[in-house]
Amino acid sequence: MKKSYTSIGGISCVLMLTVAGASFHAQVQSSSDTISRKNTTEAAILRKKSDTLFPSKSDIEKVGQIEEVVLNAGYYKVKEKERTGSIAKVSAKEIENQPVTNVLSAAQGRMAGVNIVQNSGVPGGGFSIEIRGRNSLRTRSNSNVDGNHPLYVIDGIPIGGSVASPYSGTILPEASINPLNSINPNDIESFEILKDADATAIYGSRGANGVVLITTKKARKGKLSLSFNTSYALSQAFSNLTMINIEEYLGMRKQAFANDGIVNYPANAYDVNGTWDQNRNTDWAKTLIGNTATSSNTGLSLSGGSETTTFLLSLGHQEQTTVFGKDFRYKTNNISSNISHRSSDRKFMLNLSNMFSMQENNVLNQDITRNAFLLSPNAPALYDQNGNLNWENNTFNNPVAAYNSIYSNKNLQFLNNLSTEYEIFSNLRIKLNGGLNYQTFEEWSLVPHTIYNPSSGLTPAYSQAYTANSNKLSFIVEPQLNYIFKREKHQIDVLAGGTYQSDVTNQQSLQGYGFQSNAFIQNIGSAQTKIISDLVKTEYKYAAVFGRINYQFDHKYMLNITGRRDGSSRFGSNNKFANFGAVGAAWIFSKENFFRNLFKNQINNDSKFNNQETQWFSFGKLRASYGSSGSDNIGDYQYRDTYITSPTLIYNGTVGLSPSRLFNPDFSWEKTVKLETALELGFFNNRLNLTTAWYRNRSTNQLVGYQLPAITGFTSVLANLDATVQNTGLEIEVSAKPISVINSNNNTSNIQTHFQWETSFNISFPKNKLIAFPGLEGSTYANSYVIGEPISIVKLYHLEGINPQTGQYQFTDYNKDGKITSPDDRQVIKNIGIEFFGGLSNSFTYKNWNLSFLIQFVKQQNRNYNYIMPSPGIMSNLPVEALNVWSPQNPDGYYMPYHANATPSHTLFQGSDASVSDASFIRLKNLQISYRIPVNNTQNKNSKSIIKEAKIYFQGQNLYTWTKYFGIDPEFSSIGFLPPLRTYSLGMQINF
Repeated sequence: MKKSYTSIGGISCVLMLTVAGASFHAQVQSSSDTISRKNTTEAAILRKKSDTLFPSKSDIEKVGQIEEVVLNAGYYKVKEKERTGSIAKVSAKEIENQPVTNVLSAAQGRMAGVNIVQNSGVPGGGFSIEIRGRNSLRTRSNSNVDGNHPLYVIDGIPIGGSVASPYSGTILPEASINPLNSINPNDIESFEILKDADATAIYGSRGANGVVLITTKKARKGKLSLSFNTSYALSQAFSNLTMINIEEYLGMRKQAFANDGIVNYPANAYDVNGTWDQNRNTDWAKTLIGNTATSSNTGLSLSGGSETTTFLLSLGHQEQTTVFGKDFRYKTNNISSNISHRSSDRKFMLNLSNMFSMQENNVLNQDITRNAFLLSPNAPALYDQNGNLNWENNTFNNPVAAYNSIYSNKNLQFLNNLSTEYEIFSNLRIKLNGGLNYQTFEEWSLVPHTIYNPSSGLTPAYSQAYTANSNKLSFIVEPQLNYIFKREKHQIDVLAGGTYQSDVTNQQSLQGYGFQSNAFIQNIGSAQTKIISDLVKTEYKYAAVFGRINYQFDHKYMLNITGRRDGSSRFGSNNKFANFGAVGAAWIFSKENFFRNLFKNQINNDSKFNNQETQWFSFGKLRASYGSSGSDNIGDYQYRDTYITSPTLIYNGTVGLSPSRLFNPDFSWEKTVKLETALELGFFNNRLNLTTAWYRNRSTNQLVGYQLPAITGFTSVLANLDATVQNTGLEIEVSAKPISVINSNNNTSNIQTHFQWETSFNISFPKNKLIAFPGLEGSTYANSYVIGEPISIVKLYHLEGINPQTGQYQFTDYNKDGKITSPDDRQVIKNIGIEFFGGLSNSFTYKNWNLSFLIQFVKQQNRNYNYIMPSPGIMSNLPVEALNVWSPQNPDGYYMPYHANATPSHTLFQGSDASVSDASFIRLKNLQISYRIPVNNTQNKNSKSIIKEAKIYFQGQNLYTWTKYFGIDPEFSSIGFLPPLRTYSLGMQINF
């Protein structure tokens, strides 16, 4: 199968060379790329070799003609300069620059206030996304649902959070499968995130954690156009750990036995008793996770249309392997289409979008990354001379036997969106937005007996199979009415609408134990023991009315008021409805006459700008917002008294019921009140822009387990408590076009970019704090939370060092009882969280060449390798740091003397402050080098090429990381899993 991938890569390279050769003649004729008038106006036009931020007066006029940047705010659109809320955006151009399968990878490091973490390097996995911090106390560890997921909206259709996957947790961290895996990044026009109250309050009970808006590409008028894009990529895992070699390892093991007073090595000490070759030295990280994963990505799109009707059809296919040894594979197929129609009088508009996606994942059942760092350097070969699994005479637990255990899933999704509007009267429009989302998901976890040593005598009677399937049908209807009133300097924009959404989900799982043959392992019916879970059907109903009033005066003063009343079936009978709203205001003070006169600058000294007038201060705006939004991301039926069937409770052949949840009629919404103020500045005709924003979000009415006496039959009931979580932060964004040098000939049709440099920088300083939690001290939550501290803290033992008398770790005994126990002695507080994060991007264009790169940086603390490192001295490999062992000759040694068996002291060490350290990093996140091949598009039909545009490119992802982190990789959500991969991609794009 690898040969087929090599062939694909070879074909791609041949096609690239063919296009380059076919266009060579055109390249000789034209030494620089001709750009369109639109691109010309977007560049601040300067004369050739001009290197300045000051454009000419005529250039200012041209730039002023540029169409305003428009942001998608969900139910409405707003010009960038006139927005009153906080909206972050990543464009299609930035997404296309990266060899990724999920748009969230492309957004990392590009958006202030948005922290995105890729959970794993295994394809088809999940992402953790936090928009201005964590608002809810609910996590996967203390609740079935993570209460901090944002709302995902694709073309106006809300979709769910992570796909429910009960059997993927051993290969995909947190059993997380991100819903955006189903969207081809090349089909995305823009990716926007709503952050503050002004932007999110219109989404009411679903906007507390922010809103992620995905806008797919739409049809555009023009001649029939065909676009072909293909790329081939190689990926590798990388580690920040250096493991000890065979000499150091054997010395460690022998010292461990010597410390324990053991002279004759035990029979099971195969690594040192002569059973295994002591001259063998294997780099297991390179052997097990050091393979090269390959990826091929092909896309084809067809578009065109008239002034009134346009269409777009897009096809995408991708295949991706893993860094594990076997031919595991992740495949995605996407088909999307769009038809848009607008009447000639522009009163009627119809837009229909469809997207069908299919993902198939086939990987091993359990991540073996940790095994790669635990195996002894002299452990035997994985396979014998015949290519069979090597068990080395029953002395070796072969890690690649896990390859026989397979996890697979298949995810189908159909997303349909219909949007239509009609102008009833002048400036009065009625609109209907509706959509359908259908999704099916099926997964299998197969554990055949062949993962065990054959000498154990196990047969298929010990094989196991697990399967789960679910399907979800969701539809939404949103009628809206929009009226715009304009008179002189006044403008009022009024929006009113309603929402009705219905979700029906069916879930079931089966388990089978014992088969006659592994050939029947996917037939649960043939299992000797079958466990059939309940067929769970859940229904979610949601209804709302919402409105927006936007007032502007003279395009200088803006006031935006939004409100929403929500009703949800997820809450108790006493609290099914709630109100949310926000107010935002903005003042563009740079339009005030006194500011214009104050900052006007006459430039007469420079000969290049004689008699040219400009302003070094070109734009200034103050904005602020305040409001509330909620969260109903809690799962269904949480307020009901529910029962489950219990196969162990059978009376007279009748299966019994067991109560699973208590009724709570006051079960209500979590509520987040958001406050923000921001300053936006533009300099040198907006070639240099600065935005600073300060925010404070307070989340109350937290849904947590309220403790009950065990005599009630339950230890807790899910209820709203007056706990309050606060998130504050400062965000700074800077963007600039420092240099824009272009050739301008008398013939305006031949205006060509010579050199251009664009750069942007963002940094965020988030702070999280629990400011209230009534009754915390007397509850079990006291082990996890402290008032005044972030909710991401961990409580740890304090490591004082090594006790020279015992040679054991010594910890602080806070309660002075002579023992080190939890929770009394877990008093050290460490924050597993971020201090600041951000990114720096640059793009350089020289004639037909483009170079762009993104540097991501994160300042944080996290768990390090001490948290999962085995007790030094046992038959497991160690990082070189573990050679720093305490002894009378090395009193400053960090680790206790080696022991051949695990010690209780090491268990305490793993739960101490030694397991948390600095995990900051700077990463060259993305690099792209592209060359636009000149093609002949003259009006001469005889010499005109059928190729309108051709480009070849190289892209890299996660290319280099600067860090002092002690561990595999500093980016993770669950330690010990495969980290994100380093990727090199070569591709081409041809437009016909």
